[in-house]
Amino acid sequence: MAEQTHFDRVTEAPKEEITASAETRTPTARGTDWRERREEKSGLRWLVLGMVIALGIAAVFVWRYLDTYESTDDAQVDGHMNPISARVSGYVLKVNVSDNQTVNQGAVLVQIDPRDYEVAVQRAKAALADAEATAQAMNIDVPVQTVGTTTQVSSSEADLQGAQAGVSTAEKQLDSARAQLQVAEANNARAQADLTRYRTLVTKDEVSRQIYDQAEATAKADAAAVEGARAAVAAAEQQIPQAQSHVGQAQAGLLYSRTGPQQVAATQARARAAAAAVEQSRAALNKAELDLQYCTITAPVTGVVKKNVEVAMNVQSGQTLLSIVPVDDVWVTANFKETQLRRMKLGQRVTISVDAYSREYRGHVDSVAAATGAQFSLLPPENATGNYVKVVQRVPVKIVLEPGENRDHLLRLGMSVEPKVWVQ
Repeated sequence: MAEQTHFDRVTEAPKEEITASAETRTPTARGTDWRERREEKSGLRWLVLGMVIALGIAAVFVWRYLDTYESTDDAQVDGHMNPISARVSGYVLKVNVSDNQTVNQGAVLVQIDPRDYEVAVQRAKAALADAEATAQAMNIDVPVQTVGTTTQVSSSEADLQGAQAGVSTAEKQLDSARAQLQVAEANNARAQADLTRYRTLVTKDEVSRQIYDQAEATAKADAAAVEGARAAVAAAEQQIPQAQSHVGQAQAGLLYSRTGPQQVAATQARARAAAAAVEQSRAALNKAELDLQYCTITAPVTGVVKKNVEVAMNVQSGQTLLSIVPVDDVWVTANFKETQLRRMKLGQRVTISVDAYSREYRGHVDSVAAATGAQFSLLPPENATGNYVKVVQRVPVKIVLEPGENRDHLLRLGMSVEPKVWVQ
């Protein structure tokens, strides 16, 4: 207990001293301490307020800066890839380029063995010469046959008229012969009657023998005249069928000659067919010459080569031999979110950061794709009915570099880039 009382005294002594010292302070000193503490608190408040204002201003500037552009890391360098394929089949004699070599437009890349196609050209030339000779002969036959047909028709008509005139003459001769026969028969009948009468009279010596002899001679002459007239009638009757036969022959000849226009038309058709054969042969020659030209494969554009062909290969028509990438004509395809297209317009300025190089390229927005990237895919995604989840789609945007930006040809197709489109 004694020790505890002593400890209490010891611990209580400083309190009394502190109280006494505080009581001995003046009122002026106490006011000064309070003002100092108040000033310290006020300065701290102003410092915090200034920091808040500075952070707000910085946030505004950062927000306004970030609001001036739209960017994406889903972008890459794009360009044309020109596949060079064989247009004819054959054996590869020469390959004049190597991988990653830069070639100019028109440079010879691959040479296919042309000998088979040279033979085809010679064969086509011979076929063309033969067709031209045939066509020339047919063209000569057409005017000759035309003139001959006209002459033949005129001659056949004249022959028919002559044959018809012969029939008419034969009929007239028959009529004349029949009339003469009638006259001869009448004269013969009169002469025979006179002879009979004179025979009776001569027996009675009523007429002289001389008169009887004359009557007898006249009777014999008239009988002979009848026989001659009958023979003339028979001959005239035979001439009519012959004349009619001549008429039939003339008519047949006329009909045949009148088929001349059809014969001329047929000849003209053969001439046109020969001319068509000439054109066909000329087309075959052009095709053979084209195939011969296709044996030499040249570069259609200037660019860098990626080859898939080697010497001694047997290539087929349509087979891809190499590809040329024109490094002068490249652009950037950036897949922006559809929500980023709200303020994006054609012609807006773009800065492009390339992952491979520590530099930026300048460009501008050239165009926006007509559909999202998903729609251009081989199997566009489709949401199941009743299980729809809205997903922000990406739309390809084509960005073209400004002239001279890629003069060093460092950009390669497929490189990753990060474009910034300045929308304000």
